[in-house]
Amino acid sequence: MNVQAQIIGVLTGGGDCAGLNPAIKWVVKTAMDDPLARGRNIHYEVMGIRDGWRGLYDVDPGNPLSREKYIVPLDPDKVRTWDRLGGTMLGTSRWGPYKDKNEKTSEKSKKVIENIRQLGLHAVIAIGGNGTLAVSEKLSQEGVNIIGIPKTIDKDLPETDYTLGYETALNVIVEEVDRLRTTAGSHKRIFVVETMGRTAGWLALEGGEACGAYIILIPECPFDMAKVGELVTKARERGNRYEIIVAAEGARPEGGTEIVKKEGTDSFGNKALGGVGEFVAREIQSCTGLETRSVVLSHLQRGGAPCAYDRRMGRYFGIAAVDLVVKKN
Repeated sequence: MNVQAQIIGVLTGGGDCAGLNPAIKWVVKTAMDDPLARGRNIHYEVMGIRDGWRGLYDVDPGNPLSREKYIVPLDPDKVRTWDRLGGTMLGTSRWGPYKDKNEKTSEKSKKVIENIRQLGLHAVIAIGGNGTLAVSEKLSQEGVNIIGIPKTIDKDLPETDYTLGYETALNVIVEEVDRLRTTAGSHKRIFVVETMGRTAGWLALEGGEACGAYIILIPECPFDMAKVGELVTKARERGNRYEIIVAAEGARPEGGTEIVKKEGTDSFGNKALGGVGEFVAREIQSCTGLETRSVVLSHLQRGGAPCAYDRRMGRYFGIAAVDLVVKKN
């Protein structure tokens, strides 16, 4: 019996997080498993693409040095320990071939599609969030065989109840708040902890619940600064030594707008949100006279080894992605 040979490309795009490497590992293991290959009559090779969509755009398939720079042949032995590692071993970028959400095709997308053809990729598995998967959808509409795996610590993608990286980020929030409690109690301070999440409040809400925050501020519910100050004052009157407030970076006061670190957007159209923690801390200290500090967890939420749940979900997503590639045949 002749076994058909096909090549799958896999890439990671957008912000990194825990869970990417487990997904890559299980894409490779599922695609290249010998008993499975014999059963489906297809033998897959897997090419890792460095730096997300940027790598597929920059690579020159006919240039050996360029291929070596952007394309990584993967096999089960190479990825054997990847599920224990944070970040992405393939690298990532916040880059896409389309100027905006309404653009259906472009010269850059045509080059990406041509490079996919020249590399001989039967399918591309893209692991990413809103921006990466928006590009995936458009390339799919242009005829590219693409499977998407949802990834974002924000957990704000439609049509899925989980995105890789979220649970590990929650664990980071709890661990860091636990550390802050000792210094907060020692100095009778209020700490405002700013989380990521963009315009979705999941990280702040569930992270705040898990760590027992006194107040949680999320984008979905604009907050009354006077009420926040009142709650803090009442807590002190009851004898509290300190308070922990968790605020999502996209949280905003009633009648106000999101707070941004700088003007402009990235190539996916995302604003540079940040600063709400400092704003809330400043306002609390001003209206109550209580010593208040802000702590921005920032990229700590993206870093570190994946927790057990993200390792399991990376496995499930990786297996499912290859199953979908097989079914598309």
